[in-house]
Amino acid sequence: MNIGNLYKIFARSLFFVALAILAVSFFEMAANLLGYTILRGAYTSGRLVELSAALLIFVVTVLLRQIRDALTNQGSN
Repeated sequence: MNIGNLYKIFARSLFFVALAILAVSFFEMAANLLGYTILRGAYTSGRLVELSAALLIFVVTVLLRQIRDALTNQGSN
């Protein structure tokens, strides 16, 4: 397994984790509108959106690194 495959696995897993956190955030927001809570006040829906955005920044960074590596390998050939 080379480093490119590890980047792909890392980026995809972080992307799916970020989407899951975003979905939990929307469910928490809907539950709060109805007067209930899913997370019992541990995290607000806004904080979950911030966490999801931070994870997506790492995903974008990994993807940009893959693009840079692909361009440098293409240029050297």
